[in-house]
Amino acid sequence: MDLAEFNRLPADDARGILRPCLDVDRWIDAVVDARPLSDLDSARSASRAAGPLTTAEIDAAMSHHPRIGEKAKGESAEAAHSSREQAGLGTLEADVQTRLAEGNAAYETRFDRVFLIRAAGRTPEEILSELERRMDNTAEDETAEVGEQLVQIAELRLEGILS
Repeated sequence: MDLAEFNRLPADDARGILRPCLDVDRWIDAVVDARPLSDLDSARSASRAAGPLTTAEIDAAMSHHPRIGEKAKGESAEAAHSSREQAGLGTLEADVQTRLAEGNAAYETRFDRVFLIRAAGRTPEEILSELERRMDNTAEDETAEVGEQLVQIAELRLEGILS
């Protein structure tokens, strides 16, 4: 779908297209309400205009994200997006797979949620480095980082849909 087609969609149809990007009504409404979008930069600006995500929005949106390094389950649009985004990691070496699994477990114990990072454009080593760095975050700082990662992922998905 191109941007012109997205701009012409009825609002409810546009919301349905956006939901797999980020299942947060306030974010979806911000992008839909900003139409007509002139280009991808205006779509990203509309995304950012929704402001930081709340903890409740983050918790709800996180239910759609698998652990980094694990295949998304199911046939949903969210699972398809996640599989494409993590495809850049390739086949992980056993050591990297083990370190990711251990890091994921430690992160989940510390923060009570799966570790989320925009995987697209990052190497496994960069992801592991970020995982280790973020383990030192306060709960509040980590919630803010997770919210930012969710928006970055949403914007990549949005760009993919509108290109």
